[in-house]
Amino acid sequence: MYLGVDEAGKGPALGPMVAAAVIAAPSSLPADVDDSKRIAPDRREAMAAALDEDPEVAVGVARVEPAEIDRPDTDMNTLTVRGQARAVRAALADRPAGIGEPVRVVADAGDTSEERFARRLREFVAAGEDGDRAEGGDPVPAVDVTAAHGADADDPLVGAASVVAKVTRDAAMATVDAAYPEYDDVGSGYPSDPATRSFIAAYVGDHGRLPDCARESWATCEDALAAAEQSGLDEF
Repeated sequence: MYLGVDEAGKGPALGPMVAAAVIAAPSSLPADVDDSKRIAPDRREAMAAALDEDPEVAVGVARVEPAEIDRPDTDMNTLTVRGQARAVRAALADRPAGIGEPVRVVADAGDTSEERFARRLREFVAAGEDGDRAEGGDPVPAVDVTAAHGADADDPLVGAASVVAKVTRDAAMATVDAAYPEYDDVGSGYPSDPATRSFIAAYVGDHGRLPDCARESWATCEDALAAAEQSGLDEF
């Protein structure tokens, strides 16, 4: 029994990034657990629900919202570490009986250096929220972190975490879509999605600003604002 952690939604222009951690025995996982991108949406949802309902499994989820992503004093590598650390701590708070210390953690590396990502994740888990050592509360179990690129495809617990993160991210985007009923579709949130690009352009055209769900620092969003500003100048 050990912990796997991964994130979903690092690259979109809309909505949160979601990190998830799963503690379980690999033998207790569904036989078809895998990288979430290789699993059909309906199966992902059923798998995530089964993991959440299993008393022998602990699941932790953390969201990194657009406002945090847009902060000028951070970067995506740090945000990924921070999000994964929050998810790890949430899962550890509800860990099943029988998992001792140090807790073995396997992470999908969100950095070009697997070793650096593992070191930073271990430090962030130990230090607490945003890298500041937590005061009071229950002590955080010691963790032994290994990080690898492609771990979501190679490790079953990381695959399970990727499924939970993806399902949670998709649910967040469904909520975002429902918040803008006057527009046809916000799309997946990814810059390559024509529906997402059309929504951002239409919203900026109507309101002169980006929607609250947008990552303002993303080039797609900056380009939409610049295009709207240029269009306004052209009218004079």
